[in-house]
Amino acid sequence: MEVKPLKKLKLYGFNNLTKTLSFNMYDICYAKTPEHRDAYIQYIDEEYNAQRLTDIVTEVAQMVGATVLNIAKQDYEPQGASVTLLIAEEEHEDPKNLDNDPSEPTCISKEGSDSVVAHLDKSHITVHTYPESHPHGGICTFRADIDVSTCGHISPLKALNFLIEGFTPDIMAIDYRVRG
Repeated sequence: MEVKPLKKLKLYGFNNLTKTLSFNMYDICYAKTPEHRDAYIQYIDEEYNAQRLTDIVTEVAQMVGATVLNIAKQDYEPQGASVTLLIAEEEHEDPKNLDNDPSEPTCISKEGSDSVVAHLDKSHITVHTYPESHPHGGICTFRADIDVSTCGHISPLKALNFLIEGFTPDIMAIDYRVRG
């Protein structure tokens, strides 16, 4: 029996390679008094709230050339925030006839704090924050984890410098993975 090679398939607008750029950013502060500690945590919580993080990752989506499909964001009590953007490589018809400003990224679903992430088209951007402080040691830390994960032709590397310059952390760990 002769084995014949299969005809190569051409993938259109999608490939099985996932490219993920992960940032783990740390800001460290020594607070001499409980008041200094509380002021630092309050500053971090205001500076990196869900709306500001949404603005940052929406700009990242524009930089990599992605279409925003959905935004889910949440501020946490006593502090911290998370944002998830579902993104796609190509534009999608807006099923809800939302009036999108042409200067803004296309967004299929308007943002809201009660959004539920139900479907990933191909790609996503997430950010989670972790403000913490030691109750007696005076050490305060802020960690932000950002993942930009794409498939298709768009690359998360286009946002690399923007993210580095936008957060100016004391310590940064960057990981770039290609899977598929």
